[in-house]
Amino acid sequence: MRWSDADVAGRAMDAAVRGGIRCVEFTMTTPDVLALIARFAANPDLVVGAGTVLTVDQARAAADAGARFLVSPVVDTSVIEEAHRLDVAAMPGTYSPTEMWEAHRAGAQLQKLFPITAGGPEHVRSVLGPLPFLRIVPTNGVTIDNAAQYLAAGAYAVGFVRALFETDDMEHGRFDAIQARATAMVRAVGRSLSE
Repeated sequence: MRWSDADVAGRAMDAAVRGGIRCVEFTMTTPDVLALIARFAANPDLVVGAGTVLTVDQARAAADAGARFLVSPVVDTSVIEEAHRLDVAAMPGTYSPTEMWEAHRAGAQLQKLFPITAGGPEHVRSVLGPLPFLRIVPTNGVTIDNAAQYLAAGAYAVGFVRALFETDDMEHGRFDAIQARATAMVRAVGRSLSE
């Protein structure tokens, strides 16, 4: 979740949770993000993370608020090392196999594929051929139509961003539409995992 209004961000994420999402992330660029992380982390049924974590201080603040994983758009070994000290998972942004390998070697448990490459699911499959131990998590660009393909290609998980939180719905407070999309996405992923 990345939005410029904390209230809207919280209400949109509430809708996603009502729709069945159980792993949520708020970017550090969201106003009052630490309060949002703390509010959602109080729910024992959720795994809450912080995104766009660029510094050690942000990592500490997010973990103190209750974040259990830290996502970055880049590979920064100081943030990965701090995540280890804080006993939370690190998921730095990677694009190439080299970046994924470097993130893994630095101790990142997950490697965020960001942005999604032109190769799509086949890119994930190709990278996992020689590097099967990676836990690749495609995000920005995952939709209800391609999520199952990424998982079938070997992605460890997928992250729904714009496909779930459509700008028009956010701007007009159509949280019921977000809830409905979340429900459909959870079902689609569930079906792909059971096949």
